[in-house]
Amino acid sequence: MSQAGEPAAAREFIWPVRVYWEDTDAGGVVYYANYLKFMERARTEWLRVLGIEQMPLKEQEGILMVVAHVDVSYRRPARYGDLLQVVCSMSEIGKVSLTFEQRVYRAAEGNAAGGELLVNGTTKVGCIDANTFKPKALPKNIVESLSRSMVGSLSA
Repeated sequence: MSQAGEPAAAREFIWPVRVYWEDTDAGGVVYYANYLKFMERARTEWLRVLGIEQMPLKEQEGILMVVAHVDVSYRRPARYGDLLQVVCSMSEIGKVSLTFEQRVYRAAEGNAAGGELLVNGTTKVGCIDANTFKPKALPKNIVESLSRSMVGSLSA
C-alpha cells in the first residue's frame, strides 16, 4: 500500500479509528449506528484524498451527495479503546450514483492493517441537484478521477 498524501489513485482506502467512550453504550460496546459514522468519515476522507471536496462540489457544481441505501452486517462488537481500520472500495460508478463497499476491522496487535472483521456493508450514494434535490449527473472530470480510484491502493 502507498502512504497517505501521495497523489496516487486508490482502489482501496483505509481510515484508522480509535473507539472512544462517546462511541459506546453503557457496556463499553460500540453503538451500532456509530459504525455508519465511521464509514461516512472514511468515504469522505477518501474522496478528499482524491481531490473531491463536498463543499466545492456543492458551490461550484450544484451537486450534493446523499446516502440513498445502506446494507450493513454486524459480525463482532468493537469495544472502548479498540483501534479500528475502516476500509473503503468503490464497486460501481453510475451516472448519478456511487456504490461503496466498506469493512470495519479490529486492528491486529502491533499491525495497523488486517485483523478481525467486525462489520461489512454497502453504501449507495446518490448525486442530486443542490436546489431541486433531483438526480444530477456527476461532472466528467470527477467520474474520471473516481474511475482511476478503482486501480491501486492507498492508506490514511
